[in-house]
Amino acid sequence: MKLSDVQHHALDYHDYKKKINELQKKARDLSYLAYERQRGAILVFEGWDAAGKGGAIRRLTTSIDPKLYHVKPIAAPNSVEKKHHYLWRFWVQLPSDGHICIFDRSWYGRVLVERVEGFAGEEEWRRSYNEIVNFEKDLLDSGRIVIKYWLHITSEEQLNRFNARQEDPLKRWKLTDEDWRNREKWSLY
Repeated sequence: MKLSDVQHHALDYHDYKKKINELQKKARDLSYLAYERQRGAILVFEGWDAAGKGGAIRRLTTSIDPKLYHVKPIAAPNSVEKKHHYLWRFWVQLPSDGHICIFDRSWYGRVLVERVEGFAGEEEWRRSYNEIVNFEKDLLDSGRIVIKYWLHITSEEQLNRFNARQEDPLKRWKLTDEDWRNREKWSLY
């Protein structure tokens, strides 16, 4: 699918509910088909802070049997993960045949966050481009299904969402100093 094939207009509420129900049923049916055919699937969600990755994942998984998938939110690597190659923490989360792993952020953090924040040196993050291509090729060669999503919002929309989170006591926990700092580096991403 090409981005130019996607309609970019907003849906009214009725059309949205109809479309989301259709897509949730399709996701459910595809998850059962993957299980039946014993094909593991990896779904990768990337995007700007506050772009709606978590919400998109929740809407996607609403109709999928919870025994068939797990969601792996990716944060900064912990002390154990730092002792291994950066892709190790993804390898150990890969789904068994017929199951789905959904990554909320991914190995692309190596060439995004780690590059911008200086956590990976230039030689490391440059080498990572080929390592990522080879990693994904290995996944496909082993019969895995790989689906990647990038959720985009404008800088202005991100600011609106940050401000809304800051004002809502039930969502304030989602906003961190790191989010504001990353926002200042928007152009570097």
